[in-house]
Amino acid sequence: MLDYLMNLPPHLTDRLLRFASALIDQHQARVVVAPHQRSAGFWFGGGNVVKMEDGSLLLCGRYRQQGDSRVGTGAGARGMELALFQASSPVGEFEKVRSFTKNDVACGGRSVVSIEGSALHRQRDGSLELFVSSEKEAAYPERLASFQKPGTGVWSIDRMTGKDAASLDPATLGEVVPFGAPQRLHVKDPVVTDFADGSLGLIYCTHPFSWSSSGTSVCRRSPGKNSYEMVTDDLLPRGPVWDIAAARITNRLPVPRIGVFAELPPLSLYFYDSCESLRQLDENPTAVKRPRGYSCEELGGLAAGWDDAFPAVASITIEAPLFVSPFGTGCSRYVSTLDTGDGVLATWQQGQEDRSQPLVGHFLPMEQVAALLG
Repeated sequence: MLDYLMNLPPHLTDRLLRFASALIDQHQARVVVAPHQRSAGFWFGGGNVVKMEDGSLLLCGRYRQQGDSRVGTGAGARGMELALFQASSPVGEFEKVRSFTKNDVACGGRSVVSIEGSALHRQRDGSLELFVSSEKEAAYPERLASFQKPGTGVWSIDRMTGKDAASLDPATLGEVVPFGAPQRLHVKDPVVTDFADGSLGLIYCTHPFSWSSSGTSVCRRSPGKNSYEMVTDDLLPRGPVWDIAAARITNRLPVPRIGVFAELPPLSLYFYDSCESLRQLDENPTAVKRPRGYSCEELGGLAAGWDDAFPAVASITIEAPLFVSPFGTGCSRYVSTLDTGDGVLATWQQGQEDRSQPLVGHFLPMEQVAALLG
């Protein structure tokens, strides 16, 4: 699995880990968007930030509420609102500029039960596309119907377009990643990344019908095309230790071509969420006390891959997670980054003592990036 990375010397891996740890600084992070309530089950996140033509930053994410959304399509709790925020700089205040309800993002004749992860992308002509995943009212395949809990749906990913945030139009919504095969039935949490050849990579999380694990798939859209071709259904294999239950990539960050990396082939970091089990584990009272992660309280890891070898990607945090909140359950997930040219901005959901998960952020100026990678 790591053969293609064997020519990456340990001192380079150490620099990558040091850089990522300084970027996802759990103590220096500031709250960017607070959840609607500071208690368990409430959070904001699952999106990304893009830089607009005027230099401002546009952020997307969804508000999640505690509770069961099965009380009524379009009205229940859980993923209830997709929102856009704008700031003048990476360290500025983000203000809400747009909001979408469950009814707004319904398409394809299916009602939305819950809004999930989203991703903004600026196209070459400057226009915007917004990818949004949602749980829709749909039935499991008949032979697996007994696995579907009453009132729940199935996840898929749609896309809307507009020239700017104000003109993003739900009427343009169309499905881009439908429900999958039973072993990857639920598809959600889109992540977009631009490749050097001009194509768009659409990375997303998958869950089987049994909800026993999660993985990462990726498809590619060639320049000038509207269709997507599958690249792989297993971009990052689940690991042997702390990340054995999940491997959900939430971001690709091309390593800045500075310092010791200036003369190397292009290399990218991949931030991912995982856990030892999707359900909270009972610990032996004499065991080492440590965050283990579980569904909705995942921990964060780091993977890497040479760009010319994509989709070959492998974890460089084999034995333990790299990103753990010092608060609450230790949850630290949905990392997203943006290289602004002046530095790198990171946002992520960070678990708190009150069990809420605000979206937090940290900006690392390019001088510090250069020092860490030099």
